[in-house]
Amino acid sequence: MAFGSTPDWFHISDDEDIVWESRPHPITMGSKLPVGIGLALAGFLITGWSGVDGVGLLTILGILMTVAGAVVAFARYLVWTNTRYVITSTELYKKRGIVSRDVTQFRLERVQNISLRQSGIGRLLGYGDLTVYTAGSGDPELIFERVPQPDRASSRLSDQLETVATDGSAV
Repeated sequence: MAFGSTPDWFHISDDEDIVWESRPHPITMGSKLPVGIGLALAGFLITGWSGVDGVGLLTILGILMTVAGAVVAFARYLVWTNTRYVITSTELYKKRGIVSRDVTQFRLERVQNISLRQSGIGRLLGYGDLTVYTAGSGDPELIFERVPQPDRASSRLSDQLETVATDGSAV
């Protein structure tokens, strides 16, 4: 799942390669997505049913329900689609935000430890949290939340950390 073109928030050098790239698991959209879709469908049905006799209060209520449901569902989708996680050959990136943007970036040389956490439901549905700890800090510096196939992401990150450690010790 590579970028079609390099986004403006993503700064990659010529000698850097994308190792892994993803967004959170779709479960991250939570219950607001189906609630929004359900509200929009209910409003659509009410509008169609009440609109047969002309525009009345029930028709207007149905239109408002349709619009509100569509806005809720679309907002959840936008939050999900505008969150990205990237591991390159030398750095980690986490980007979130629609209007304002928050990009966290770390060089792999700073990474001290990583941990993978999956709940029972996360194992069943195929998502988990990948936490990155950097040198000089006991607190997590970066968390990739609800990553799909977290074991694969963890493996790719571990491989890159090993490569960076080997290249760094050879110098």
